[in-house]
Amino acid sequence: MARKHNERAEPCPVARGVDLVGDRWALLIVRDAFDGVRRFGDFQRGLGVARNILADRLRTLVEEGILASQPASDGSAYQEYVLTAKGQDLFPVIVALRRWGERHLFAPGEPHSVLVRRDTGAPVGELALRTADGVALSATETYVRKVAPGA
Repeated sequence: MARKHNERAEPCPVARGVDLVGDRWALLIVRDAFDGVRRFGDFQRGLGVARNILADRLRTLVEEGILASQPASDGSAYQEYVLTAKGQDLFPVIVALRRWGERHLFAPGEPHSVLVRRDTGAPVGELALRTADGVALSATETYVRKVAPGA
């Protein structure tokens, strides 16, 4: 997952984020980690990704602090990959992509996976950007304040 730019010099948070997790395999690894996948072989079987690509993406995600590698919880010689706090913070990103895909990439009534609450099995509600006092915002109600050159 070679970076095209020096992401630390990029003043745009979106560009920095895309440089790190904008790759298809990186996002799908993170998605699967949220679903409880922890072992290399399980990621590979579920994703159908080549071993060398998976190894590269896992290494990068660990180096960047999104995943942590730890000894297997069952005491075997395997390693497991778990989401760190930084990785857990990607949950709204994954959910936003899911919601966009549900809305725009499936025909009405076409079956697809559904995000549900673990404790009740009830579908999760819509994701919305809100102000600090809870008011929902649309894209037209926001703008990006750019960093001044040389700042």
